[in-house]
Amino acid sequence: MRNILIILGLVILAAVVRMAFVIIPASGMMADLTPVTPGQCEALTIAPGTEDVTIDPNSDLVFVSTDDRRTGERGGIYAFNLNDPDTLHEVSGDAPADFHPHGLSLWTAPDGSQRLFVVNHRAGFDSAGGTHAVEIFDVGENGMLSHAESISHEALLSPNDVLAVGPRSFYATNDRAYHTGMMANLEAYFGLPLSSVSYFNGSRGDMVAHGIAYANGINISADGSEVYVSELLARRIRVYDRDAASGALTANRALPVPTAPDNIEVDERGDLWIGGHPRVFDFVAHAADASATAPAHAVRLNPQTGETETALLLMDGTLNASSVAAMRDGVLIVGAVFDDHVLVCRGT
Repeated sequence: MRNILIILGLVILAAVVRMAFVIIPASGMMADLTPVTPGQCEALTIAPGTEDVTIDPNSDLVFVSTDDRRTGERGGIYAFNLNDPDTLHEVSGDAPADFHPHGLSLWTAPDGSQRLFVVNHRAGFDSAGGTHAVEIFDVGENGMLSHAESISHEALLSPNDVLAVGPRSFYATNDRAYHTGMMANLEAYFGLPLSSVSYFNGSRGDMVAHGIAYANGINISADGSEVYVSELLARRIRVYDRDAASGALTANRALPVPTAPDNIEVDERGDLWIGGHPRVFDFVAHAADASATAPAHAVRLNPQTGETETALLLMDGTLNASSVAAMRDGVLIVGAVFDDHVLVCRGT
């Protein structure tokens, strides 16, 4: 009995230590936040859950992934011109009937043709045992999408974001290893580094990175040599060297950021733009109660120097629980996990 009590005491002590030195700092609950508003920001109403955004640098079309995570209603992909938000229109009319989009990624072929890759939680968002897929669409005039195919594979366990690197090849982050039971709670509340990154080479999928504390957003450098992965529960961006031939990833460095990072976009200069959650428990409260506010945070990160800058930080409910920030030509687009709009900020 004495040995059991000693073991139990050591387990409790280890939990307290991890909570004090890992979870509390990672949550941002002690962070001193000062609001920052860049330029002139206007809300553009689209549909509930403007979770991910990417901008086509060739056409200035902004693609937005939306899904109503509170009601479970079918989601969609919308597009508008960066310089004319009034051009907003839905472009995913022929998506699968059970369409619950999450992360997205735009791929441009050498001949200029394009494909949009979209994570789809077919059985509904965050359902244990649900069928996850990456939907591939051909991009037509004005961003209209034609569904090309659905791809699933065994390593696509809990996809959050996707990174397209070929006509049907892609990386995807698995944000967790467990969905239910005690291990799911331990993984979430103790920030256990159990999540991963998978790679589909066009014919088969496999794991290429492990040991990540909630892998979230993913993106790539302009020359394709580095892949960036958000480690949400460690408040950092992991940088991997990429072997373009095999798709293999090799850990290079980790860059701290002043937020729990969600999606990553890359601007024309190569800087990373990150939507994040500076106070994770505020985000959890907002997820449970739509009336609870959660900060919106957009951070710029130079991946070579590690320099960070807060471009936007709102705490008044103008936008809650920001999940993505995309920048082009001085225009910043910020989306959110649950809200039905994005912020379009000019003069940033």
